[in-house]
Amino acid sequence: MGQGLSCRERHENALFGAVRDGEVDLVEAIAEVDRTSLAQTTGRGRLSPLHVAAANGRIEVLSMLLDRCGNPDVVNRHKQTPLMLATMHGKIACVGKLIEAGANILMFDSVNGRTCLHYASYYGHSDCLKAILCAARSSPVANSWGFARFVNIRDGGGATPLHLAARQKRPECVHVLLDHGALVCASTGGYSYPGSTPLHLAARGGSLECVRELLAWGANRLQLDSSGRIPFTVALKHKNRACAALLNPSAAEPIVWPSPLKFISELNPDAKALLERALMEANMEREKAILKETVSSDPSPLNSDVEIDDNTSEASNVELCCICFDQMCTIEVRPCGHQMCAHCILALCCHKKPNPTTICAAAPVCPFCRSSISQLVVANIKTNNDRDVETSPSKPRRSRKSNFSEGSSSFKSLSAMGSFGRMGGRNSGKVAAECSDDVDKP
Repeated sequence: MGQGLSCRERHENALFGAVRDGEVDLVEAIAEVDRTSLAQTTGRGRLSPLHVAAANGRIEVLSMLLDRCGNPDVVNRHKQTPLMLATMHGKIACVGKLIEAGANILMFDSVNGRTCLHYASYYGHSDCLKAILCAARSSPVANSWGFARFVNIRDGGGATPLHLAARQKRPECVHVLLDHGALVCASTGGYSYPGSTPLHLAARGGSLECVRELLAWGANRLQLDSSGRIPFTVALKHKNRACAALLNPSAAEPIVWPSPLKFISELNPDAKALLERALMEANMEREKAILKETVSSDPSPLNSDVEIDDNTSEASNVELCCICFDQMCTIEVRPCGHQMCAHCILALCCHKKPNPTTICAAAPVCPFCRSSISQLVVANIKTNNDRDVETSPSKPRRSRKSNFSEGSSSFKSLSAMGSFGRMGGRNSGKVAAECSDDVDKP
């Protein structure tokens, strides 16, 4: 004859079933009958009610349990906290609630020695990743460890969150981490592929988007792993032809985001979105030229998610950038007030690839008046009908279709910087009289 469940086992099943289903009233009733029930665990993983509520996204039950228990950092058999499980399953509301309750973001599990930041990067939950990074700036972690050290924290195998995001093909997480100071050329020194950089792991996985993102932030295509291979060799070995084409050392260098510049790090969200879009467009055109013969039969790598709003009639009554005469002025330089298009601003800032050994890069100057650039903001421009137009960072209007494959005039302009001195007024501002016709490169 089979054995029936004991009263305690039935009680446990009822409790954890109610927590899993989000029945907050039933959980409260069980807790009132037996105050020790909330300290019980279930299964081989020894999950507490907090773990079950966090993993299933039951925010009301989680709030009630936190009010009663008070300890948000209870661990299961593998030293995983409720915050780690909420992050693993992408339950952003529970992540926020646990952080608000004082959950420790610097706890490590016993499986791979990973934190909640590793979990968010590995499973690709960029919203959870942002919430944890935001908390790290104001929590005791920032004071004890430092924010930069936390962003580049290593697991038991030597992998940073950026390594995990690149390996798992999580381009959005890769972007968030790089934007918050992740080291693009960090080496694992372990993690199954000893000495690999995020670029090696992205090349191995065949994630073209991750490769593109890493290159745009200055990843070194010639860096060797512990086996003496460059990312190009890794991509070829795993038959990732599109990635190999971009990683080929003989291919043209991509435009790199000028993160070392102070005014770039202080960009407001709208201006940053415009410049990031311009960077993506320029690099996508470069990729088309590289991939044209390599993946001519593969439609997907050449397709971009960037939609170009080529509305010539709408932009025809708007002043054009006085450097390239091709794009609408979208960025204003402070304090001088001169205006340029985002592509020319990038060409000005990205004229030289950032040197990782240099602490701070020399800041470029305004090409019209040679004054120092302290800030970049979205430009408010006037049409010929004297109507103010505020540029939309999500869909900036274009005066005419740019041809980056032949070399955008925005970027060509930097090869002949003397031409700045001969450019006349328009909205971009008149060249100062004392400005020489021969202008030194920034």
